[in-house]
Amino acid sequence: MAFGIKREELMVWKEKVKQGEIAFLTHYWYDPRFPDNKSVTKVGCADLKRLIAWGKKHNIPAKYIDHRSDYPHFDLFGVRQVEILTNENMLEQLHRFKR
Repeated sequence: MAFGIKREELMVWKEKVKQGEIAFLTHYWYDPRFPDNKSVTKVGCADLKRLIAWGKKHNIPAKYIDHRSDYPHFDLFGVRQVEILTNENMLEQLHRFKR
């Protein structure tokens, strides 16, 4: 379940994903399987070749792409979320969600 984002932010992310851009969306999140993680970042792109290449750059295998929606994406959380958002200079998202 997602918390802490505005509908407009979600719509912008979806549009960027559809256009084949690498798009980031971080939000508060709760999943009982990962009780220590309070946020998740979705890194999406409809251009699967581009998304796979982005994943390789960060040592994330293509098998971790979530294809359950029209917006293919990787889910980042925990230490990897912090590392990758830092490397991608997405510091605002880290600070906003207190990661």
